[in-house]
Amino acid sequence: MKSWIIGVDEAGRAPLAGPVSVGLVMVPEHFDVLKEFPGVKDSKQLSELKREALYESLLKRKQAGDVSFCVRFSDHLYIDEYGITRAVKHAIISGMRRLSASEEGVTIMLDGLLSAPSKYTQQTIINGDDLVPIISLASVAAKVERDRLMKKFAKKYPEYSFEEHKGYATKKHREAISKFGLSDIHRRTFCKGILMSLIAAKNL
Repeated sequence: MKSWIIGVDEAGRAPLAGPVSVGLVMVPEHFDVLKEFPGVKDSKQLSELKREALYESLLKRKQAGDVSFCVRFSDHLYIDEYGITRAVKHAIISGMRRLSASEEGVTIMLDGLLSAPSKYTQQTIINGDDLVPIISLASVAAKVERDRLMKKFAKKYPEYSFEEHKGYATKKHREAISKFGLSDIHRRTFCKGILMSLIAAKNL
């Protein structure tokens, strides 16, 4: 029976708006990720141009049939209802189903404190997105697809400049919230502190 490795990482845990995304990349056990995807490392350490190039290479390998991958989202509503940890786990489970990954012959490698359903053989590695190429590749997929989605949201909500900060709590983003309030895609539970500060400032 053929054996597979699946790398898993997330992007967008901390932003005030938009979904969290989880990338899952599945390759044959002896697939050399560094050789096939030169320069891959933690997506946060790569330029947008390099991430996009790696993502396009990943798409081509998926079309060729020797690599499988998917990115799954948990949106702002799910995050507000169940919390970010459960939202990430929900996306991981969805991704495993999308890949049709059997618990037999599959080993999952996850970044940080992430975990897959207990029926799978798995290993969680601190700083895995920097140390393990298959996890790095998953982080690139998660980051690219989430960034692309936030750029689409920027067209619907231009006053927030999502195309620049992707929903993270930058000064410009906080100032936009102060001026325009929250959009439909803001995570209410993540914005409580900012809203309380605005109320306090108005009452001074």
